Amino acid sequence: MDHQFNSPDGPVDVTVAKQGDDWILGEHKAVLERDGRIRIHLANGVSGYATVAKVDDNWWVHFQGHTFNLERIEPGATQGGNDGGLTAPMPGKVLDVLVEEGQSVESGQTLMVLEAMKMEHRILASATGTITDVYFSAGDQVQQGSVLLAMTEEED
Repeated sequence: MDHQFNSPDGPVDVTVAKQGDDWILGEHKAVLERDGRIRIHLANGVSGYATVAKVDDNWWVHFQGHTFNLERIEPGATQGGNDGGLTAPMPGKVLDVLVEEGQSVESGQTLMVLEAMKMEHRILASATGTITDVYFSAGDQVQQGSVLLAMTEEED
């Protein structure tokens, strides 16, 4: 399973897979010891124990004298900036498009409705602004992370 984390150097993509009792983290490996400790084996041959704590979507990892704070980026989430891009949280089908290009919208207004995993997901405006592009129509299939709409946010 692919995950993305914020770091001081920008987003970091990590593929996580379980292989027997081991967890494969990209090119590295983590082993949960019987006593509950986590032993990390890096691709360069270095290994050692790590202390890991999760608070909300933040992972705190202490390894070899360094502390790392990684914030998990939810699939489909947008990353800062004022581009107003709105993305699909998971693969699904567009049920309804409630806005059109050039339309003014209010923060929290429903812009589009998706169906995924037999549930409806409402795509909401994160701020007051104007819709600049609508990339999908009702009935279209979308993939996780697909940009559905674009909007410019109103300046304060």
